[in-house]
Amino acid sequence: MSDPSMEENEPKREKTKEETDRKCPDCGGVMDYNPGTGGLSCPYCGHEETIEKKEEHVRVDEKSFDEASLTDNCDWGVEKKSIICKSCGAETIYDANQIASECPYCGSNQVTEAKDSKSMAPDGVCPFEITVQQAGENFRKWLKGNFFCTEKAKKKARTENFKGVYIPFWTFDVDTFSVYHAEYGIDRTEGSGKDSRTVTDWYPIRGNYSYFFDDLPVCATNRYDAAMLKGLEPYDTEHSKQYKPEYLAGYAAERYTIGLKDGWKNGMTRTQEELKEQISGRIKKMKHADHVRDLDFTTEYYDLKYKYLLLPVWISAFKVGDKIYKFMVNGQTGKVNGEWPLDWVKVIIIAIIVIALIYFFSSCGDSETTSYLQRQLQMYAA
Repeated sequence: MSDPSMEENEPKREKTKEETDRKCPDCGGVMDYNPGTGGLSCPYCGHEETIEKKEEHVRVDEKSFDEASLTDNCDWGVEKKSIICKSCGAETIYDANQIASECPYCGSNQVTEAKDSKSMAPDGVCPFEITVQQAGENFRKWLKGNFFCTEKAKKKARTENFKGVYIPFWTFDVDTFSVYHAEYGIDRTEGSGKDSRTVTDWYPIRGNYSYFFDDLPVCATNRYDAAMLKGLEPYDTEHSKQYKPEYLAGYAAERYTIGLKDGWKNGMTRTQEELKEQISGRIKKMKHADHVRDLDFTTEYYDLKYKYLLLPVWISAFKVGDKIYKFMVNGQTGKVNGEWPLDWVKVIIIAIIVIALIYFFSSCGDSETTSYLQRQLQMYAA
């Protein structure tokens, strides 16, 4: 008879799914998901297979937030799980929030069961559509297009360790109704020539604003740079696929660690930021105003729904000197965002030119151009 205490200490063992460890019928190699074809491809001999889609809907349906039963965060940071590779029998230990990886011994894809007793299974996935080669080319174009990046980095930067990762996201659909009050300002010029100056007249305004957020994305993990991820948006979540493990074959993937409840708290913060911009823009458009200040509003939310999606990101870095600069590529659209070395010589030269232009137009009495150049200088300084 086995010892119960020993059974309790046994690592959790999960078999990999058959769909993600499909062997190539030509050479026996493990097949990966191919963004170029939307099917499975053998990286050794090039054999291709399609992914069965007979049960797949065009759109992943949203679920009611109020009816969700699992809403808390999942702290898998210190937990581990043991995966038994069905190809070679090797046992590998992973962080428990990983749901996809590969066997370090034989290269077999390892996608574990997508659901456990305390977490949701993904509702859908936006598969990779950008290949690793395309991601690298987009990176090089992006770097060359950044004027303030050093020329040395543009010429010598090489990507290192490109990694395709499916990152967990919550997306929210919600109707909003906001009541606001603020002041809007209209500029006018007093005097003429060198004695001219810009004066702003302020007027009170109040009103209401309705807006529907459709698939508002909120990252469901703290592992990655939130600002960098936001810079990769938008994703075409409208055409996300029903979750199938085959899409994860050959890529890393993670479960969420920020639960639905806290995910929506982050989502509300984002809606408030976006509503502030939208309401300010609406006031400016309605009143032909130049400025809006002291905007205050309250928002009510209706019919909140959500989806749990896995979104594709290529992650890499390049090294210039002794410093490493990280960047990401949207695995669906190819959009790039990240860090790059700043050429301070260019920044200083541009700042000197702008200051000289401000002095010139100010002496000519051109207050409008002077104000514009001052705003540009503030932007560069930021």
